[in-house]
Amino acid sequence: MQRIEAAIELAIKSRKYGALTTETFGLARSQAESALKNGTEPFPVVVKDCFAVANYPMTSTIVQRLIDKGGCVIGKGNMDEFCMGTSSALGHFGPVKNGLTEDVESDWFIPGGSSGGPAVAVQLGIADVGLGSDTGGSSRNPAAFTGLFGLKPTYGVLSRYGLVPLVNSLDSPSILSKSAKSCWTYLENMLGRDEKDPTSVQLPSSRGLSSMKGLRIGIPKEYHNEFLSEDAWRVWNHAANVFQRGGATILPVTLPHTKYSLLCYQVLSAGDIASNMARYSSIGYGYRFPDESSTFGLYSATRSEALNAVVRHRIMAGNYFLMRE
Repeated sequence: MQRIEAAIELAIKSRKYGALTTETFGLARSQAESALKNGTEPFPVVVKDCFAVANYPMTSTIVQRLIDKGGCVIGKGNMDEFCMGTSSALGHFGPVKNGLTEDVESDWFIPGGSSGGPAVAVQLGIADVGLGSDTGGSSRNPAAFTGLFGLKPTYGVLSRYGLVPLVNSLDSPSILSKSAKSCWTYLENMLGRDEKDPTSVQLPSSRGLSSMKGLRIGIPKEYHNEFLSEDAWRVWNHAANVFQRGGATILPVTLPHTKYSLLCYQVLSAGDIASNMARYSSIGYGYRFPDESSTFGLYSATRSEALNAVVRHRIMAGNYFLMRE
């Protein structure tokens, strides 16, 4: 219970960083009490605001699995609107500011995105684990910006039930923590097929690798390019040396279509985004602009006012690609 109270106190002191959109301190305390009654050690969790949490108004499968293992939800993590962005500076609730920032008013650093809120919560010590989502780097990117470990598991390993979809074919719940070992621990807590998510899979039990001997690890030569900073290259090279010293074989490989990968991602993801965002028409639910002079006018006015420029741009691009013959 002491760890949860300390996390709540730190969350209050760190409000200036904008890591949380919703503070669920009462929920965290009740979850901690339940965990202790069940003989489980409670630990603080921050869940990205695209995941459902009980009474806010429902709970996603993997959030519930973390809670069952002692997780206590301190709050919902701030993010880029609808997970579209790489800075966490364009969210509806305002920007997330990197914990390395000293002057949060006028000279602050971005934490990367779109899972910037959970990342900063872990960076500041508010949470032991941040639950993010990752479509094209949305957890791995802020992990790099905030000095954390970011893990995007293989598609289907973690249930997507209760995760607001961005790109159904690429979305994966992801983990932000301060060590590779803790990422593995939290991954194990959330594993398992979910009947509510037909794309989820059951992994065979594994205790990991006892040795790296016999492993063959490829390093794509196309990834060492003008966009890779020298600092990043040194860290990457160091990691390869660690594997090699552990007995793995490092091999140069080539992925000749790498130069097309970003373009392919943009086209495929935009198509899914346009389809998924179609539900936010203001007809079934959600914000509705008061002018209802025409159906087209209602759609246009509602989306223009309710969605930011990045989201609108991707919807337009997706519809364009889907209509091309």
